[in-house]
Amino acid sequence: MKTLIFNGNIWDGTGKAPYEGELLVSGRHIEAVAPGAGSLSSIVGGEDVQRLDARGMTVMPGLVEGHAHLTFCGATKNTDLGDIPPEEHVLATMHGARTLLEAGFTSAFSAASAKLRLDVVIRNEIEAGRIPGPRLRAASPEITVTGGLGDDNRLHMDRGSFGLVADGPDAIARAVRLCIREGVDNIKLNISGDDFVMAAKGGMTVMREAEVRMACEIAHDFGKKVASHSRASNAVMRALECGVDVIYHCESADERALDRLEAARERVFVGPAIGLIHNTMYEAAPWGIDREAARALGMDRCMENAQRTYEQVRKRGIRVVVGGDYGFAWTPQGTNARDIEHFVNIFGYTASEALQCATKVGGELMGLDVGVLKPDWLADILIVEGNPLSDVRLLQDKSRLKLIMKDGQAFKNELGPSPGG
Repeated sequence: MKTLIFNGNIWDGTGKAPYEGELLVSGRHIEAVAPGAGSLSSIVGGEDVQRLDARGMTVMPGLVEGHAHLTFCGATKNTDLGDIPPEEHVLATMHGARTLLEAGFTSAFSAASAKLRLDVVIRNEIEAGRIPGPRLRAASPEITVTGGLGDDNRLHMDRGSFGLVADGPDAIARAVRLCIREGVDNIKLNISGDDFVMAAKGGMTVMREAEVRMACEIAHDFGKKVASHSRASNAVMRALECGVDVIYHCESADERALDRLEAARERVFVGPAIGLIHNTMYEAAPWGIDREAARALGMDRCMENAQRTYEQVRKRGIRVVVGGDYGFAWTPQGTNARDIEHFVNIFGYTASEALQCATKVGGELMGLDVGVLKPDWLADILIVEGNPLSDVRLLQDKSRLKLIMKDGQAFKNELGPSPGG
């Protein structure tokens, strides 16, 4: 059966202004998109077609989460993720995948899995149609060095978190090959640290060039992408020099690093992950991080740096994806669309630009024909009550998501057939 969506305002993800029109889905793909009422009636006349009336609504591409952590199940500290037994962790990740799809995200590029095969298993189950969730690019754990972000061991006690510790090029090579053997799509490297850990701070660059280069060479040999945690400017430079494909955070990038990012803008993607910074500053008090504690952790400085950096990133035309480390206790899974509002309010993006980061640019990162409504592309479609271009916060209200379609199949449909449809 085909599906005809009519009477809606179509925002196709390219940045063009919305227009009244119709969209036809056939199987997994979009067959046609056309402006004007009744514009596709000749194509579907006499056929077995489900007709969906989108009057007063916006028809747009499904959202793409560019920094997903489906395995981060409400953690308040790194070791919470190591403490979850694998059986329970699989189930929690499965629920996280469904929650993200319910929020309108039909695709997700994982920025790390808390345990090696969690993302892989969930991806496989989603692709087999046995559980609901966004199409997923599965990631490795965060490959780190001794003392780096994700190494929560102590001399007297082994303590798991989300890191896979490997020191030196040979150990890095083994870790990357192990993750690829076990089925990941993406490799994650922690080149710099974070201010909330004991040893490796956010301004430090703790993974050596030879280690990063080895990881990139091997991953690329296998056709895999590499993402990095790179807060420090030197960490951004190291990622660029060694061939990292997706560079997260980047808030301390200096002019030299920004110039290099701009020169590589056809190759790389960046992602600020601003949601965790924002929520740690303003919404983490129930978990013991009030404003004073957040300031002591350097969150105010991190926010100021991010605002400065991403205003420049926007002006320089560097590709940016949404996704803000959602999955911690104070950044709950399913609230990911808040990032779109942050892009507008904090970084100065227009609503259209921010929405493109959440659709078109995310689709480019996924390497799939998603994120834009055009013929022959995958039918990942949202129908939203109201106009997100007038108020991007509408996408945070799940009750306004009247249709969530992935691969031509309606995961959620509150429209129902039209009279006579």
